[in-house]
Amino acid sequence: MALNWLTISRQALGQNIQAFRDHLSHQVALAVAVKGNAYGHGLMETARVFVEAGVDYLCVNAIYEARSLRKAGITSPILVMGYVPEERLNEIVELECDLVVYRLEILEALGRLKKVVNVHLKIETGNHRQGILMEDLPDFIEVIKACKNLKLRGISTHFSNVEEGEAGQNYADFQLKKFKKAIQMVDRSGLKPDFKHCANTAATVLIPGTHYNFVRVGIGAYGLWPSDKVKELADKSGKRMDLSPALSWRTRVAQLKVVEKGALIGYDCTYKMPTDGLIAVLPVGYYDGFPRALSNVGEVLIRGKRAPIRGRVCMNMLMVEVTGVRGVTVEDEVVLIGRQGKDEITVEELAAHCNTINYELVTRINERIERRLA
Repeated sequence: MALNWLTISRQALGQNIQAFRDHLSHQVALAVAVKGNAYGHGLMETARVFVEAGVDYLCVNAIYEARSLRKAGITSPILVMGYVPEERLNEIVELECDLVVYRLEILEALGRLKKVVNVHLKIETGNHRQGILMEDLPDFIEVIKACKNLKLRGISTHFSNVEEGEAGQNYADFQLKKFKKAIQMVDRSGLKPDFKHCANTAATVLIPGTHYNFVRVGIGAYGLWPSDKVKELADKSGKRMDLSPALSWRTRVAQLKVVEKGALIGYDCTYKMPTDGLIAVLPVGYYDGFPRALSNVGEVLIRGKRAPIRGRVCMNMLMVEVTGVRGVTVEDEVVLIGRQGKDEITVEELAAHCNTINYELVTRINERIERRLA
């Protein structure tokens, strides 16, 4: 019996992909990011659903993710977006992946492989992460033209703060202008990339001019919004999309304990019982990815009722007060994220308590925890 587990809704994933399809022109390729264990949702579980739903590309960060997909029999195009050491570039060819390139020495090393490689040049437009500076782009163009095995599959960039809604769109416009200049430079060279892409989830929803012929959807594919501002602006501007969160996280009551008024709960004695009460011990903690920052502020659902966390979240367990929950028993199902009865605990609610973003909350759920497609 699992101590705690995730349920991933196949229907929700499929509906989210269809929502993006409906939002895009039919000429636009839809790529979905499955990096970071598919934002915590399970790489293999979700990738198969996305392939069945007809996505055009799967985007990963690292070689090991691409290898796992290929071993599982997934033949869809894969774009590796993160760092690949020079000594492992042959694996890009072996696994038949496309590679995002932003360093000249990596491009030159690929050119020496003498095997066809699809590359996507990543342009620095203002995020100051990966990226080719505009003044260096001619050198990359020359290497591609000189090496017949290098196929310019795409030219791309990445936005910094589209998630900020209206405030972020001004900077997005600045970045887009730089990207267009890079495209013009490549076009004038005679190279013809198959794809031009810069749109993440927020840009895909809010800025049609960023779609070109390829978009890279991440958090939205899992039914989560990049930010409240993006959702509000989408609704306000008539670009409303119905996204359904695909993930729920559950555990069980491991023990019930009657405690007296004045009892101190958990490490560091941070909670003192104001009255006699009932505490439930749950077999989940920060090792599992349940944030310690939720100590004394978070809640869970038991029998459709909210039960507040009491004391520190421990490595492998936490305590909640169920004094007011009628009929609770050992082995009762507990919802950490998701719906039970008429109430729901969202990822965004937990993220707000932790002063972080929904991306981090779901991505940090321990990979060893069972993911169940339903």
